Amino acid sequence: MTAPRNRPVRALDTSLLVFSMIAAAAILTWLVPPGTFEKEVIEVAGAGTREVVVPGSFSRLDTASPQGVWAVLRAPLRGIVAAADIVAFVLIVGGAFAVLQATGAVDAGLHRLVQASRRSTWIERLIIPFFMILFSLGGAIFGMAEEVIPFVLVFVPLSLRLGYDAVVGVAIPMVGSGAGFAAAFLNPFTIGVAQGIAEVPLFSGIGVRAVLWLVTTNIAIGFVTLYAARIRRDPSRSVVADIPGLSAASGGVAGATAGSGDDDESGGLALTRRHGIVLTTFVLGLALLVVGVTRFGWYIEEIAGLFLGVGIVMGLIGLRGPGPVAEAFMDGARALVSTAIIIGLARGILVVLEDGQIVDTLLFAMAGVLEGWGSIGSAQGMFAVQTALNFFVPSGSGQAALTMPLMAPLADLTGLSRQVAVLAYQMGDGFTNLIVPTNAVLMGAITLGGVPWGRWARWIIPLQLVFFAVGLAALAVVVGLGLY
Repeated sequence: MTAPRNRPVRALDTSLLVFSMIAAAAILTWLVPPGTFEKEVIEVAGAGTREVVVPGSFSRLDTASPQGVWAVLRAPLRGIVAAADIVAFVLIVGGAFAVLQATGAVDAGLHRLVQASRRSTWIERLIIPFFMILFSLGGAIFGMAEEVIPFVLVFVPLSLRLGYDAVVGVAIPMVGSGAGFAAAFLNPFTIGVAQGIAEVPLFSGIGVRAVLWLVTTNIAIGFVTLYAARIRRDPSRSVVADIPGLSAASGGVAGATAGSGDDDESGGLALTRRHGIVLTTFVLGLALLVVGVTRFGWYIEEIAGLFLGVGIVMGLIGLRGPGPVAEAFMDGARALVSTAIIIGLARGILVVLEDGQIVDTLLFAMAGVLEGWGSIGSAQGMFAVQTALNFFVPSGSGQAALTMPLMAPLADLTGLSRQVAVLAYQMGDGFTNLIVPTNAVLMGAITLGGVPWGRWARWIIPLQLVFFAVGLAALAVVVGLGLY
């Protein structure tokens, strides 16, 4: 489960793309006039305090703040500082997973799972749907986002061993949680904040959202499963077939083992009692993660501490001594430096836009477009506006705080329920999280899996189009039938 030797080259390709977007954002600050909304701090039930915009308070600024070459050069460092918690989280979790991998328990466990899938086609067919449903529930219930990054280290090797590619390995946790996040019914960070700001009962309208969750999750599973089956039959159809180590066609793990028939437990991959204890410790850690996030509001700091502790325990059990544990941890963190830099670069795009003071101007312009549309058209327009804004504000709670004070009154003016505005927001915020390069979680996950953003975007665009159509249809049905 070592990283492909050419991974730094792929990380460099993605970093060039993101840095180009930083430069493009700087150019935009010269073209778009600066403006700002007045802000106020309000108490949101169940979500603490949030700074929100005051409707009708937009004003143009007399002094422009165009961002030049010097701002572009400073943006990467400022982005890394702004995303320091996620950067440190990735390094610590990467180190903990490297300890787990060094014990040999993951290789042995994956080997056993692959053997079981070869004995039973049902097990093989259920692997992708089962895990995607779990991740989708995580996104729908507690807003699983950053938490999916470590799982890329598990599912990419599993996908390769099953004869798929790295894209499938990234998609199982990323697309699974993303589909659930976009159609969430209990996510306190999106639904809770948006409904609180819109002054509608907390977590109301759960029935419609539950149906939407079923639809989006099944679409996501179908999309990934069909692609996996297609490249299993013909590895050359993988979108990363020409990148060494990322598919069976390019000599990935599956290329060496799939169909060999002789990779039995005599080959050093026996699942020993010690491996079982290590894997049990890991599973217990994941269970504690779910409890901590759902019951105690854990976030990045607590989750990183949990993985560090679990990594130490697994290492002491499986590696017999603190020296090998420390060495494996540092190797794992070192391997993810490029991923951490990509995350910081992605945040640097927003740093430039915010310093140029054009985010509020873009929001004001998009909201103004919706005036005078019909009820269904206004609802779908809100969805389109939220979708576009997600490039500039990929944070779910941040976008809610920025847009809901405007969209809620706009819903009143167009005769829509504020619940419709919340639904348009959550889908607009959620679906494009799976493609926008300003989403640090996405960039971290695909870089960790070795998948260039361009290849990922090409692969997921069809799913994005389907999701967008689902969003438009859902709003038409909800408004047309008066469900909200």
